[in-house]
Amino acid sequence: MEHAEPAPSNAAVSMRALVVGASSGIGAALVRELVRDGYRVAALARRGEELEKLRGECGPERVLARVHDVHRTAEVPELFEELVRALGGLDLVVYAAGIMPKIGPLEFDTETDAEILAVNVLGAQAWCNPAAEYFQSKRAGAIVGIGSIAGDRGRRGNPTYGASKAALAHYLEALRNRLSDHGVRVCTIKPGYVETPMTAALGKLPGMVTAEAAARTIVRYARHGSGVRYVPLRWLGVSLVIRVIPSFVFRRLSI
Repeated sequence: MEHAEPAPSNAAVSMRALVVGASSGIGAALVRELVRDGYRVAALARRGEELEKLRGECGPERVLARVHDVHRTAEVPELFEELVRALGGLDLVVYAAGIMPKIGPLEFDTETDAEILAVNVLGAQAWCNPAAEYFQSKRAGAIVGIGSIAGDRGRRGNPTYGASKAALAHYLEALRNRLSDHGVRVCTIKPGYVETPMTAALGKLPGMVTAEAAARTIVRYARHGSGVRYVPLRWLGVSLVIRVIPSFVFRRLSI
């Protein structure tokens, strides 16, 4: 895999981003969109072959690809510093890694639950914590976490996936409150149905959008936004309705 290299002198590339979970889905689409927007991007994921394809597609001088497993949280502080040096600074960190294993209606599996939390929550904290320290010291920068509308209520279909996204939203809100006086923006992105390998088994669902369309919205919001953004925005209305449904009614729904 590509190792850290000096940042290019090309003045056209003025912004630097780091995307964790960049080999497919929303993460890969975000790398493409950021490169189109003039960023140089450090792209991290477990699958080296997919990262190399992405790097070749976007241009080796614009994407620094590194293999990383988010379970290996002890590696993050040193790797974060290395990538900041290689990029010549940092303006944006996006945590897009996430898993949603299929859970049977009668299945209760603690090992699977622990895996979901390790990737969706602990991995995010491992990367957002050094980003928060770095941006706080610079009094600038943005952190983006990819959550889900599934975290807004306790849905019967996949309890721990929803709980992990709720925990991520809570953590990002706390970061936003901590960092708001230091010029740092923290964005919680809550997609609805997005066409990705993770949702492929669900088939075509109402209101589903492509990962590319979602990435365009996320990058636009990441430039100046701070707070919660539903993608597409119509899911905000859906969330408002879902949140006011009484529990005795909600538990009978199949959503």
